[in-house]
Amino acid sequence: MKSLVSIRQVFAAVLLFALFNAAAYAQATRTWVSGVGDDANPCSRTAPCKTFAGAISKTAASGVISVLDPGGFGAVTITKSITIENDGAIGGILSAGTNGIIVNAAQTDKVVLRGLSIDGGGSGLDGIRFLKGGSLTVERCVINGIVQKGINFIPNGEAGVVTPSLVVTDTQIHNAADPTNGGAINVAATNGATARVLLENVQMTRSTFGLKLTGPGRATVRNSSASNNDLSGFQSSGAGAVMVIDNSDASNNNGTAVVAFSNGVITLSRSLIANNAGGLSAFAGGVIQTFGDNRNTANTTPGAPTAPVTPTQ
Repeated sequence: MKSLVSIRQVFAAVLLFALFNAAAYAQATRTWVSGVGDDANPCSRTAPCKTFAGAISKTAASGVISVLDPGGFGAVTITKSITIENDGAIGGILSAGTNGIIVNAAQTDKVVLRGLSIDGGGSGLDGIRFLKGGSLTVERCVINGIVQKGINFIPNGEAGVVTPSLVVTDTQIHNAADPTNGGAINVAATNGATARVLLENVQMTRSTFGLKLTGPGRATVRNSSASNNDLSGFQSSGAGAVMVIDNSDASNNNGTAVVAFSNGVITLSRSLIANNAGGLSAFAGGVIQTFGDNRNTANTTPGAPTAPVTPTQ
């Protein structure tokens, strides 16, 4: 009888240990990082982690990593649906010599980045590099001091993502000014993918270019600025590259503000093109069309649209 009781006690102890161990390593829906955290912690509100990389391994798919207090939380690679958010405190990533955030997720995964400061320290590669995934949303972020692209959105259709989506709102991108590789936002889908892009209230300044769209892809830009760049403000090229720019600004660029070539199309409405080396330039099958309500002024070479647009009702 004693032997049977002993066996039951041992079994109960083993079961209790297994349950405790599973709970200890279970991924949480919401995790936290802190400037004084530790990646050995479970990333809870009262025991936060130190880095985004440490927190993401303990965060369930479609979960949220929140910034608890100011800190620098390191570069991170994202391979699943996740939201990394910061409301109020400094949520920093110093990415000197490397990429700040890499997104390499599944075709249905959705990634949201909110309220982050990504600084390359003058040697960082891409601020955000998107290779694969269903969508990327960037809200209220600042990207600065990058050698290559502030946001480099280069999804590959071979991964099964045929219409990847990029949405950028209330975001500033500065000083991505390497003359060979630099630029604020680069969109270039490949191998059967067609990028869909929305920029709303985005500032792209002091970089090699503002927004570059290489087809196939469709971009809508509203209430945004691509100014004080070394070359172009807005550029569309390649078959299927269609960019619509409304109520925006391309000024003080050292090159041509708005450029369409190699069958790329740009449509302008209610926008300011001023104080650039060149205003508008369309060549090699490129088309710049306008609703006739823009201000193209004070450019060394103003250029002209290739066609008017007749609004449809």
